[in-house]
Amino acid sequence: MKIAILVSLFPPKWLAGTEIATWNIAKHLAKREHEVHVVTSWDKGLPGESIEEGFYIHRIKTKEVSILGALSFCMRSIPLVRRINPDILHSQSILRTGLACFIAGKLFRKPYISYCRGSDIYGPWRFKKMVSKLVLKSAEAVIALTEDIKREIEKICDRDVYVIPNGIDLERFENLSKEQSRGKLEIKQGEQIIIYVGRFRPEKGVQYLIQAMDIIRQKDANARLILGGEGPEEGNLKRLVEQLNLGACINFAGQIPNEKVPEYMTASNVFVLPSLSEGFGIVNLEAMASGLPIVASKVGGLPEIITDGENGFLVEPKNPEQIAERVLLLLKDDELKGKISRSNKEKAKRYSWKNVVERLEQIYKEIAKRN
Repeated sequence: MKIAILVSLFPPKWLAGTEIATWNIAKHLAKREHEVHVVTSWDKGLPGESIEEGFYIHRIKTKEVSILGALSFCMRSIPLVRRINPDILHSQSILRTGLACFIAGKLFRKPYISYCRGSDIYGPWRFKKMVSKLVLKSAEAVIALTEDIKREIEKICDRDVYVIPNGIDLERFENLSKEQSRGKLEIKQGEQIIIYVGRFRPEKGVQYLIQAMDIIRQKDANARLILGGEGPEEGNLKRLVEQLNLGACINFAGQIPNEKVPEYMTASNVFVLPSLSEGFGIVNLEAMASGLPIVASKVGGLPEIITDGENGFLVEPKNPEQIAERVLLLLKDDELKGKISRSNKEKAKRYSWKNVVERLEQIYKEIAKRN
């Protein structure tokens, strides 16, 4: 089957959940002998077309502003879709790629699926209700990343919705030694490492983790926070660290390359995701596969991944005190930490990319039969 996957941003520059998920979906579909074409935005220094991991990548120049960007993406991707001539179109969001799939689907009589991944459903944007109804109603199939996203879609559009979560390549986390990982990252013996990996954007709530670190540091002098990522809030976050005089115990590691994430996770003691809004978060699966206990906000799809007290703790958003309390509990209680570590490693096995892509492939086949 020839499949065209449309996604706004893509690795190697962009490494958030949707981008990493798209890479893995394309790679695993190609392994299953499908001809896969990823259509995405161009990044400086990268070729317009390439082949990687067995699938094709087409990068097109577009505007960055949301509405203009969506129209620009449509205008440039639609002729490319015509040239590729896929059996099915797959959109990884509603606005940019969803609109493009809707128009291309109508013009070239191609079925498309809309895979809703969180920001397009939870985030505010102009003409959201109108565009969402248009794209979702016309899609041959709609997929939600979580049950919570499914409920939000059903408020917009009365239709059947599949639920398929993100996945993880478990083999990347096998045979990693905590001691060796800590040695490579020059982590001192006895240091208790709290880690965050993700974008520095307002909805990620990283400032509340920094405020929590102010409390944690007063009660555990060995605690250190590693912040892996970059984004528009980086300057504000660094100023907050300076204001709280936490420079000695908070390290901005920059954007951690995807292949290095297992090493950072294995070297750490607790993973924290203080989001104000979150669809799913592949980074949670990476923490689980590393055996890390998780402290995360009780928002979006996170309660579907984290069972409070079983494989981590859920806290109220914007609550540094709760974050600090749960992190300190995990740092102090080795028995609890060990129990959660074993639970997480076992739970992570449910989310292999092989299983995820098999479910996605089944939807493709059902659509192919109907068209």
